[in-house]
Amino acid sequence: MIIFAKPWLWSWLAAAAAFVLILGLTGGRGAGELAYAALSFGAFAAIVGLGQMLVITLGPGNVDLSIPATMTLAATLALKAMGGEPGMAFAGLAIALGVGAAAGIANYALIFLLRLPPIIATLAASLVYQSFAIWSNRGLRIKPPEGLADFATGRFLGVPNVAWVGLALAVAVWVLLERAVAGRWLLATGQNLRAARLAGVPVELVRVCTYVAVAMFAALAGYLLASFSGGAALNMGAEYLLMSIAVVVIGGSSIAGGNSNVPGVWGAALFMFLVVSMLNSYGAGAGARNVLTGAIIIAIVIAASTRRLRT
Repeated sequence: MIIFAKPWLWSWLAAAAAFVLILGLTGGRGAGELAYAALSFGAFAAIVGLGQMLVITLGPGNVDLSIPATMTLAATLALKAMGGEPGMAFAGLAIALGVGAAAGIANYALIFLLRLPPIIATLAASLVYQSFAIWSNRGLRIKPPEGLADFATGRFLGVPNVAWVGLALAVAVWVLLERAVAGRWLLATGQNLRAARLAGVPVELVRVCTYVAVAMFAALAGYLLASFSGGAALNMGAEYLLMSIAVVVIGGSSIAGGNSNVPGVWGAALFMFLVVSMLNSYGAGAGARNVLTGAIIIAIVIAASTRRLRT
């Protein structure tokens, strides 16, 4: 059937299989709570994954390793500016997105002006961002305004509010890639940079906008995660480094660039959360969970890469 040829389908099937397996381990109890938790925590992985997907679509070698540090810095500065005061949520959001935009521009400047590989440039930049976050945090854990915390932990029509935000961003990214000229420029750049430039595509504009977009997505995720968890922690974005790459590849996007898969990112984000939940069901410790989760991610990435090389 044609539907089984859709790359995004496999991530959703994997998520469904993991969901059923967990219910089997728990005797079918707590299905609603598990689904709600998967949507809540999967939303953060989906948001950063959507941004990482755009960068990876630019072509081989393009990846943003500064996502965790950008999340931490944006959340720290936003919460510090809000100071827990009511009515400051939108001001905090503006600060977080501003930090993301500045980080994206800085990342691209390192890549374009210094001719650094994106991996090196974004990794080096992440050290600077994390240092700023440590300096500005000074060991404090400022709580978000009550209304913002209520929104981040609340729900609408039974679905977590953070999931609605992630779904809205997914729709926006899908429309951009499938219906907008900018999306065609991005895909063309990823498929063949030189050909896209000769065809009149403003390649450098596409690249800078993409790096700004991924940083702003990371900043938004950090802002929401800090509001959801009751404050910004210096290690809050650590798990999203490899996770942001894994959900892109598991979701069916090509690591070679020029191809993206928005629905697959969400399916992969849910799958990865359910894998961790399944390991928790077996009583695995934090170290064992990290090792097993990393092994699963690596195995899936290798399998996906091998399959694409054969086609």
